Amino acid sequence: MDHKTVFINIKRREHRQYKNGSPRTPKNNIESVSKKYLIVGLGNIGAEYVNTRHNIGFKILDFLARKEGLDFQTVKLGSLAEYKFKGRSLLLLKPNTYMNLSGKAVQYWMEKEKIPLENIFVITDDLNLSFGTIRIKPKGSDGGHNGLKNINLVLNTNQYTRFRFGISDEFKKGKQIDYVLGEWNAAENEALPERLELASEIIKSFGTAGLENTMTSFNGK
Repeated sequence: MDHKTVFINIKRREHRQYKNGSPRTPKNNIESVSKKYLIVGLGNIGAEYVNTRHNIGFKILDFLARKEGLDFQTVKLGSLAEYKFKGRSLLLLKPNTYMNLSGKAVQYWMEKEKIPLENIFVITDDLNLSFGTIRIKPKGSDGGHNGLKNINLVLNTNQYTRFRFGISDEFKKGKQIDYVLGEWNAAENEALPERLELASEIIKSFGTAGLENTMTSFNGK
């Protein structure tokens, strides 16, 4: 058999492997990974933080879990619930590392579940937005938020989607920490259910309609 015949036979085998979806090709793995999302709600663990403004990330995930009949399981570095929706797998993660070390949990579950950066969705509070205002961005600075700051540091990037939920900045000078770690007032508590419902729809939209469509549909609402 001459060299030309050997080359032709090799090319034929390569073509058959690609055509038949050989396990050696990454196509099926990529398709599987792309349907898995990590939805991270930022907050602090402990009963004293449950109803605080800083824990809106936890509160949104808890609301979605109750609505869909999901149970959180205690896992490494957090609590996790899996939400299967329209062929997607949305992993709802509440890190138990406290806010300032959130990046450790995000990185661990990204790597464990092989979730690409573009499928990460981080929910956080934002002092610079009026109460209940929604802002979804594909990247950005930490804005002084310690949870985002640690995620940026651990992942060595800020190129991931974040969902900022406005908590307003109605506090006196020097009282920011007390305000952020304070509980919602009566008016905010009355308005929260509708905002939580909207936040749940945003999470589902991110997993099915994609980032651009989600931003177009929900930003500013």
